[in-house]
Amino acid sequence: MAAALQTNIRPVKFPATFRALTKQSPAPFRVRCCAVNSAGKKRYNITLLPGDGIGPEVISIAKKVLQQAGSLEGVEFSFREMPVGGAALDLVGVPLPEETISAAKDSDAVLLGAIGGYKWDKNEKHLKPETGLLQLRAALKVFANLRPATVLPQLVDASTLKREVAEGVDLMVVRELTGGIYFGVPRGIKTNENGEEVGFNTEVYAAHEIDRIARVAFETARKRRGKLCSVDKANVLEASILWRRRVTALAAEYADVELSHMYVDNAAMQLVRDPKQFDTIVTNNIFGDILSDEASMITGSIGMLPSASLSDSGPGLFEPIHGSAPDIAGQDKANPLATILSAAMLLKYGLGEEKAAKRIEDAVLGALNKGFRTGDIYSNGTKLVGCKEMGEEVLKSVDSQVHASV
Repeated sequence: MAAALQTNIRPVKFPATFRALTKQSPAPFRVRCCAVNSAGKKRYNITLLPGDGIGPEVISIAKKVLQQAGSLEGVEFSFREMPVGGAALDLVGVPLPEETISAAKDSDAVLLGAIGGYKWDKNEKHLKPETGLLQLRAALKVFANLRPATVLPQLVDASTLKREVAEGVDLMVVRELTGGIYFGVPRGIKTNENGEEVGFNTEVYAAHEIDRIARVAFETARKRRGKLCSVDKANVLEASILWRRRVTALAAEYADVELSHMYVDNAAMQLVRDPKQFDTIVTNNIFGDILSDEASMITGSIGMLPSASLSDSGPGLFEPIHGSAPDIAGQDKANPLATILSAAMLLKYGLGEEKAAKRIEDAVLGALNKGFRTGDIYSNGTKLVGCKEMGEEVLKSVDSQVHASV
């Protein structure tokens, strides 16, 4: 079946977004050092946070792929699985236990599955699974979130956009992750003088927060196609006025990068009208959250997109951008490819293991080239498979690279 399907699918290489970035990693980030065992193999400590919904399913598969790709490149992993989100709430009553924070900080990298679910929707804010994710980002100080959105040739027909619009899209959203309205104070719900409830949040950015994420974005654009679009709402928001001022000032240090500015409402429109105009986008926390999810659907499915969240030092946090999908949890319907590709980003951005990362990227393409698809990216002429089988096919593709090189 796979062989018959393969004849209709053109093998391709990953575009620039997914290529190994050891030499291309943005300057502010440091690759984690490893231990070397008695057999001369490098060894890393990885904290796994399966979380909720489909999280445990996709993390289980990504772990196997990491182990397999690492073993072929002389890399070993020591995994420690810890609770977070709803799973932690059920276990110990808080969404982010201190033990989880400690394990994450002591590791070389953190791989997260998904957080949230209907079960906890009515919890008070401090007892919501999503609060645990925000706390984790703050604890690890991962201020830069890199979210690639690339339309692979095999999946161009899975996009909701016309082929001529979607084909060739390859962009990177650089999202500020630990500031802005998600973390700003004051915030809360109070009763005003008229006895009416009022909810309020604060969008706030200090100059140094803007400068550091802007530098990451300029460095990223410099290693891609040299175009950076800064997205804000400077016609309304004071925080955006400062954002635009600081980004514009830094542009003088990056003469080789073409800088443009765009209001967020226009950016949302342009992403679906002409996404190929974008190379690298830099924006604040809330705008980046929304725009990167929008960009994911251009690719055909949110189940395809990985992400890396990085700090100045310390372990990075790597996760698929999709949610916990409680409606399909436990049914073997989830797409594990975003989590597998997040594992590849972990190797590239977090550990500097370029060869092992490329093995995973090539293995994902191998499975797609053979026509295997989960339900979210299925189309006529391809083979519908579940989460486990897709993972097995990726593992087979990792193995096949060995035989091809012998």
